[in-house]
Amino acid sequence: MSSAELTPPEAARWAARAGLPLPADRHAAVAATANHIHSVVAVLRELDFGDTPPASAYRAEQEMHDAAV
Repeated sequence: MSSAELTPPEAARWAARAGLPLPADRHAAVAATANHIHSVVAVLRELDFGDTPPASAYRAEQEMHDAAV
């Protein structure tokens, strides 16, 4: 999907391609929801996580111990 907003007919077409029945009265709501999700993800893509370790490096036990001390 490009940066252009998804239209209700496009939402219906994508749903049909995925094999998901989408009633006509839901096309606009699905398009609006998809556009909102796309805008949130676009903001997240702009964040710089360069110094952030991967999730596998996180140790909850250590966090709890450090907080208790």
